[in-house]
Amino acid sequence: MNAMAEFKPSDLNFEARVRDSFNRQPAMHLIGARLSLVAPGHCEIELPRRTEITQQHGFVHGGVVGMIADSAAGYAAFSLFPADSTVLTVEYKLNLLAPADGERLVARSIVTKHGRTLTICAIDVFAHKAGKVTPCATGLATMMCLQGRPDAPRSPG
Repeated sequence: MNAMAEFKPSDLNFEARVRDSFNRQPAMHLIGARLSLVAPGHCEIELPRRTEITQQHGFVHGGVVGMIADSAAGYAAFSLFPADSTVLTVEYKLNLLAPADGERLVARSIVTKHGRTLTICAIDVFAHKAGKVTPCATGLATMMCLQGRPDAPRSPG
């Protein structure tokens, strides 16, 4: 991935907003993913290897690799969105380069083009094993900014 572009978030509280949204994702909790880095236009998600998320050869399942790649791109984009908005994936394409064979995976995404409605993100996923880092996936994602925060927690009643 190229050097990170300089982006100015429209919401100075972007990191808390991103972390709050991530923490409300049952799917990320289910697989054991953790949001390790949030910066304007940049996000990293770490995933420790667990037997429950592997496929028949013992590698982390490609669908799980896609989950963390998609979420990393979504939150990289979301970090630049206005405070009253949320994010949805329009599409993503992921090339699996090597088996996801590691003690942990790291999905890294940076915004390459930020727009008012659509934001394009580059994604790379790396497997960390015995001190070696292996690229295992790369891709692009298109994220949509939705106004009105439909994902915000609602008060009871």
